[in-house]
Amino acid sequence: MSDYRVTEKNGRGVQDAINAAFAAGGGRVVLEPGVYPCGTIYLKSRVELHLEAGAKLQGSSRPEDYDDVCDPAFDSVAPENSRKVLLAALRCSEIAVTGAGEINGAGPEFYDRNVPDGSFFAKPPHPRPRMVQFYGCRKVRIDGISFVDSPGWTFWLMGCEDVRIHGIRVEGCQQMINNDGIDIDDCRRVTVSDSFFRTGDDCLVLRAIRKTPDHHAVCSEVVVTNCVLDSWCQAIRVGCPSDDTICDCVFSNLVIKGSGNGIHINNPKRYLRPGCGGYLYLDRILFSGITMECGRVPVWVNVEEGVKLRHLGGVTFSNLRIDAAEPCRLEGCPETWIEDIRFHEVVGVSRSPETFVARYCRGLVQEQTRWTSSPRE
Repeated sequence: MSDYRVTEKNGRGVQDAINAAFAAGGGRVVLEPGVYPCGTIYLKSRVELHLEAGAKLQGSSRPEDYDDVCDPAFDSVAPENSRKVLLAALRCSEIAVTGAGEINGAGPEFYDRNVPDGSFFAKPPHPRPRMVQFYGCRKVRIDGISFVDSPGWTFWLMGCEDVRIHGIRVEGCQQMINNDGIDIDDCRRVTVSDSFFRTGDDCLVLRAIRKTPDHHAVCSEVVVTNCVLDSWCQAIRVGCPSDDTICDCVFSNLVIKGSGNGIHINNPKRYLRPGCGGYLYLDRILFSGITMECGRVPVWVNVEEGVKLRHLGGVTFSNLRIDAAEPCRLEGCPETWIEDIRFHEVVGVSRSPETFVARYCRGLVQEQTRWTSSPRE
């Protein structure tokens, strides 16, 4: 396939090159060193967007420069009350974003930054765009790019299959809220490897959002390995109580650090969809080979009383080294017991008097584990 070099350094030039490559049956759109100011860019099937070292796709700081991106099968404004997107792809196949360049979302420009030092910026009344939103795409490759300061979620992958993300950097000012790293939603066969994440909100999220009441959403066969995760909220979040099915996923060889929680499987009432008392089915999730130093709870699996899930269990934590402010917590409820949780070869240090909390649990197994309380003086 041919290269299409962008000569006009703006979003129109980039989109024209993508359109030309698509019309020719596919190709590689190359951004040479320089800054390319833009609003919404649409990637298309069999097109690779390649940013050479020194090339920056610079998102506008004005909401009106972005399109409202949606699909007839799924039209959502959550969580930023916005449909606006910087880089969008709808029902595409064989797409890629590669290179040593940068995509920058101008995130802090979208917030009220007149806050005390160390506090989250205040959310503004105007909509904030997401950086990357791919819906219903197949054979996706993201390699080498730096994604900097997304105003909203950095990635939202919805209903995608066969996705490979390798060697990227996701860095967002940690005073921004809702700037998740990658939200993997209702996707199958996704690999994230050899990458770095620093965010104010969650670094990596697995979801299975039901787009309609009769939609069967499954997030499965997700592998995350050889990554560094640094978050003010959660390094890893898995599921919400109204989600469908999340299963057969592996997180391995990770370094987790930051002031927030480590691994969080959180099911409070406030996350329920209207008219839903709980629906999530979660099983066969493995966390292995993880070094964790976090400012709050290192492993937190919880279901708030009154939430009834179909199943929450089958989770293994193996070969973990933990240093955290608070203990690990497994907190089910009378309506939803947490089942078949296994800790194997885990060494944990808690800076609080408690070392491990478990209630409403069945089939909890601890093998070769050592929990120590070591409060800071």
